[in-house]
Formats: sequence, C-alpha cells, structure tokens
Amino acid sequence: MSADRYTVISADCHAGANHKTYREYLDPAYHADFDAWRGEYKNPWKDLRDTDLRVRNWDDDRRDADLLADGVVAEVVFPNTVPPFYPGFVLFAGPPKPDDYTHRRAGLHAHNRWLVDFCERKPGQRAGVGQIFLNDIDDAIEDSTWIKEHGLLGGVLLPNVAPDVSWVRPLYDPEYDRLWAHLQDLDIPVTLHGGTGSPNYGKYPATPTVMIAEVPFYSVRPFVHMLLSGVFERFPRLKFVLTENAAGNMPPLIADLDRVVKAIQGGSMGELKYREEDKLPRLASEYFAQNCYIGASMPGPTDMKIGDLLPPERMMWGNDYPHDEGSAPFSRESLRLALAGMDEPRRRAVLAENAAALYGFDLDMLAGLAAQHGPTVAELAEPLTELPPEPNSALLNGARQAGLPVPA
Repeated sequence: MSADRYTVISADCHAGANHKTYREYLDPAYHADFDAWRGEYKNPWKDLRDTDLRVRNWDDDRRDADLLADGVVAEVVFPNTVPPFYPGFVLFAGPPKPDDYTHRRAGLHAHNRWLVDFCERKPGQRAGVGQIFLNDIDDAIEDSTWIKEHGLLGGVLLPNVAPDVSWVRPLYDPEYDRLWAHLQDLDIPVTLHGGTGSPNYGKYPATPTVMIAEVPFYSVRPFVHMLLSGVFERFPRLKFVLTENAAGNMPPLIADLDRVVKAIQGGSMGELKYREEDKLPRLASEYFAQNCYIGASMPGPTDMKIGDLLPPERMMWGNDYPHDEGSAPFSRESLRLALAGMDEPRRRAVLAENAAALYGFDLDMLAGLAAQHGPTVAELAEPLTELPPEPNSALLNGARQAGLPVPA
C-alpha cells in the first residue's frame, strides 16, 4: 500500500452487455424467442443508444481509462443494461409476472454468465453482483448458490418489491427465512440498490416529479420491512448492504424506527396494541449496526455522517460509474468535499479497506495501480474552495452540502 496515495475501490459501479453479446450467453432454447423479442424492442435510454456512451458498460479499454483517470482501481459491479426479455433498464424493471418469469429468469442467467466472464477479464479488480428473483424461493436459493460457486464476489442484488406487486411475497413474509438462512450460510453480501421499488405511477404530467420525490422512500422499504419483521434478529450474520440509498437520509430514518420499536416494546402506540411476539428485543439502530453496510455513492459531507451509526468497517464509497449522476470524472474533487476533516486512516478504510474486507479484494495486488493512479494523501487533505469549470451534479450536490458557492 502506497504511503502517499490512497487505494480507491468504488463500491458502486454498473456494467452490462449489449443484446448481441447477451445472446451468446443465453440458453440456446430461448434464441428464437429472443430474436423475436429483440426485433420488437425499442431502447428508450439515451446512454444505451449513444455509441460513445454505451460502450462504457462493456469495453475494458474505455472503462479502464475512465476509472483510472478518476482515481479508481477496482469496482463492485452492479447491472446496468437491458438483459434478454427485460421490459427496460434492469434496475427499474421490477419482478417478472408469472407469465414471463421463465423468460426473464433465462435473461437473468445470461447476464450472470456474462458477468462472470466480465469480472474474470480483470481478476482482482472487479467484484460482480449477481441477480436473483424472489418469485420462487427455491429458484432464488439455486441462483444464489450459482453466484457463490462462480465467484461473483459482490454477492446478490436483492429485488425490491413495489407496493403494487401482488404476485411476489412481501419481504416480511416468513417464507423467506429459508432464503435469508441460505444467504447467511453462503456468507455473501446481500445488496439493496437505490432507485428501485417504485410503483407504476401511470402516464401523467406529474409522474416524473412524483417518482423522483418518492424514490428515497421506496428504495429503503425492503430494509424497513426486513428489520421490523425480525429478519436481522433471526439472522444476525446476514451481511446487508445499502448502496446508493441517500445515506444522509438514514440517520433520521433510524431514529424514527427506534421510536417505533420502543413504542411497540411498551405494548402500544396510541390506540394500537401489540402482542409480546410483535416486539423486537433490540432497537433498529442496534440491528443497523449489527447487519448493515453502506455503499455511499457520490456522497457529500451530510451523507458521510451515517458513519456515526455504524462500526468503522461498514462505510464504503462509490462513484456510480458510468451514470450521469455519478461523481466521475470529478471524484477527487467530490472526495475533498465529502471526506473533509476525516483523518487518513479513516479515509483509507472508507475508500478501500472496508470494501476489500467485505468483497475480497486483495489490496496488495491493487497497490501497483494505486501507486500510479490513486489520489494523493496531500490532494485529499486540501479543502476544496473552488469548483472546476462545468461541474457535474454530484459535485454540485456536495458543494451545496459543504456550503461552497455554486453556479446559479
């Protein structure tokens, strides 16, 4: 490990294949159906239509150039494109309905197979997060086992169940206990990624505005449901990661959940009465500290305060590459804002050591790259007092949190 530079691992990056490549990883039994589906599919996403932008999802040379220029030498890889038979962008797609479950699961398998090869092309630098569905618990157990056995060190991405999804059990259903037990025994991270779980708002003028305002609420519902239903009480070794979930919103949420738990422990909340079996023996803040990790994507100073609620080894940083709202290519400037006042050992933990411990990165192996590309200790210790020309949204958000003047 370089004494004068930081090793930086992004705990939140995204990648995926294009449809032509996904076909190579798809079970041949579905090729004819895929060709028909692909012929009808119209991609609504600009960054996946633009020739220069979309290659960032799969082109090693372009990806390396961008990440290393941003000071990042390793990454945790979440999905980003449109796998076979998905209705749209993978994170927004929602759980499949019974009539398209078989095809969607085949598409999910194609992505997971591709991801294994994608990570193996950069051994030690990529930890892929595999996908499962919750429609069938036995299938979820089978797929999570495959993810573990095939070396996707990022673990599994937990599907978010929106409130208007009636064909998948809510996450507080006790039937999931055998899945939680299995994931705990596999000793792999289970990640809830922000931006998921919103209901279908319909097509109205206010839809985009309402959706973006409510995203933080719906994104953390699985955490709330699992905590209040006792999942973390029954499975204390389950590693639960909240990534890109507006870390600054978590302290008031945890405080409110503590209030709820205390009231239930007392037997009533207003006119509502609670039984002994409804009570959790510990507070939400205790379960949060016991089970949870935070992958704080492009955080500002306010977001970093979530670290006060967690053991020091549970906080990680991510740049959300290649998303427009991510901190790249201004991650160094963003870090100077977000980590201001943090001592060097703590910075090293947040930027790499915590992710290395959770996901199995070898810091010694990454040391050479970090010595060439990592931000310097002196650089991140220097307060940011002026924004670069044309700062992106992540940097502007951090500047506002830090009280730095921003362009009108």
